[in-house]
Amino acid sequence: MSVDHRLTVGDLVHSMRDVLRILGRSDRSVSRPSPIDQADSESLTFCTRHGETGARMVRDSRAGVIVCHDDLPLSPGDASDKTIILVPNPRLAFSRLVGKHFVKPVEPGVSPHAAVDQSATIHSSAYVGPNSSLGCCEIGENTVIYGNVIIYSGTVIGNNVIIHAGAVIGAEGMGFERNAEGELEKFPQIGGVLIEDDVEIGANAAIMRGAMGNTVIGRGTKVGHLCTVGHGVFIGRHCLITTHAKIGGSARIGDYSQVWMGASVRNGVTIGRRAVVGMGSAVTRDVGDGTTVVGVPAREVRAKAG
Repeated sequence: MSVDHRLTVGDLVHSMRDVLRILGRSDRSVSRPSPIDQADSESLTFCTRHGETGARMVRDSRAGVIVCHDDLPLSPGDASDKTIILVPNPRLAFSRLVGKHFVKPVEPGVSPHAAVDQSATIHSSAYVGPNSSLGCCEIGENTVIYGNVIIYSGTVIGNNVIIHAGAVIGAEGMGFERNAEGELEKFPQIGGVLIEDDVEIGANAAIMRGAMGNTVIGRGTKVGHLCTVGHGVFIGRHCLITTHAKIGGSARIGDYSQVWMGASVRNGVTIGRRAVVGMGSAVTRDVGDGTTVVGVPAREVRAKAG
């Protein structure tokens, strides 16, 4: 979905925040974003390395415009064949530039190949892709639902949400209770799913509906590809749940927390605000605010003395 057009350094800087310094020509223009090791004179790129390593990458790159850290040991002589834009957070600045200038917005509308319940409410600015199936649900403004997504009845999705291909929203959680004979009897799953504004759900992720109340994904949270979020889970605002993470039923995750690749969170566990769960960890007990845990079972990481 990239857009190919020319932009001058002035165009780029005008739409940026926190530009501290520019080295090189301000009238240089670029036409596309590229990785730093594949860039040429037509390319806009970025460098996240610090110190002399970062400076060397910038000097060696053939890119026309490079966004990099403001503390790199660079001089005007390093910008004889390129323009260097120095900022506090180059990856963030670069992502904003690409999003603003090089990404074509998805056109709104419902694909004729989608199956949509007549009682569904879909805002006119939303997009629903081919082969998606929507029950009695609500879809907010500027929300994008790609193809082959299943959204069950009882789901409410806010504004500016992105749901990638193959995701399933609102399926029944696996709630069972054994009877006197040891047989499994289903616990009714009659709740819903609430996805707040600015959430992104990855491809083939599964978000289960609540058993009684709602499963909630808070504003600004990102749930990665192939993740599973169990019934009745509450995930706060601006959390990052990365690929293959599994969140057990009724778990709670506080605002601004991160759960890394392949981690598992036991049902009913509470993870505090601004906490971090390391890659592949198994969380079996509550995690406090601002705490980092790793391992199987997950344990708090403590800084080494001295």
